Amino acid sequence: MPGNTVTQPATSSLSRAARELELRRGEFDLALHLGCVRSVPDEGGGGRRVARAEIDRVRSEAGFPETLRERVRAVGTTEGAALMGVTAQRFTRLARLGLVVPVKFYMNRYRVVVWLYLAEELRQFATDQQNARMMSGRTPEGLRDQLDDGLDLRPRNWRGRHLGFLLRLTEDPWARAAAVASLLDPVHVAAVVDDPYERAHLNRLRPGPVSQAAPDSPAARIAERIATADEPDEIGWLRADLSQSVSEAREDGPAPRPAPDASSIAVPRPTAIRPVARPAGAPPPAAPLVPPRTPGTLRERLAVTDAPLTATDDPLTTTESARSRRLLRWLRRVKPDARPPTAP
Repeated sequence: MPGNTVTQPATSSLSRAARELELRRGEFDLALHLGCVRSVPDEGGGGRRVARAEIDRVRSEAGFPETLRERVRAVGTTEGAALMGVTAQRFTRLARLGLVVPVKFYMNRYRVVVWLYLAEELRQFATDQQNARMMSGRTPEGLRDQLDDGLDLRPRNWRGRHLGFLLRLTEDPWARAAAVASLLDPVHVAAVVDDPYERAHLNRLRPGPVSQAAPDSPAARIAERIATADEPDEIGWLRADLSQSVSEAREDGPAPRPAPDASSIAVPRPTAIRPVARPAGAPPPAAPLVPPRTPGTLRERLAVTDAPLTATDDPLTTTESARSRRLLRWLRRVKPDARPPTAP
């Protein structure tokens, strides 16, 4: 009945996809790494998911699940040497020379790095006639000298393979630049990307650690050292790649920056005027010259000797005011020492 129809989701979580593809979690992670199973970003921001159509495609392949398991089968040094028909010592020399490339690594209980290789790639190397001279006999002198000098390309080859896996997971320009930056020391990243906001954005998009060990544990520090480029030519190549990736990301869009906060804008304070120090023995500064003030009102003009009076000194135009002005003029004509005549 239509009411009893169960609609399957369009995508599945990684753990559910691993169960449906009959793979252990380590095998499933390696299948994602190699591109045997394609994943898509979660629209809700919850990581990666696998589309239902992708699960159906893989399950419909011939020989499922044995064929898929064989494609993601990873072996260590002993088993890998047996597959190639060589001794473990020769297999290690081939790996250190970079002729066989590890696909993953882990730390055992003695904190020793154990490298793992794809069994399918080892069989292809052993059956290639061009590699026959490396499978038996003495190692060529030039290569033997490099091994005596401590050459070991396993970490570098793994980093190159791991970077390809990270770049395959995203199309976002800033996320791709962050993948390249994750293989460089922060000092080298700062030398290439001088903008602190761009570096912070790259750090937010930085892929997760390659080890599941606790942070700052010895195993985590060893894994971090393996995942960080340490050879000059490799560092130079990654720095150039990072510079190009950041330039492309800037063209696509700038890195996010915090919005300016009005409360954080500093208002310049008025600068206090400091008195200039006067040298010892110097005379004190002269007092500023104040121009004399011209008397304006009638009272002020009467207080000044010989200050002429004008008709505009007093706005009154009545007869009383005119008499008052004539009286004041007469009083000013009287001399101070004059005495009124006394009666005889």
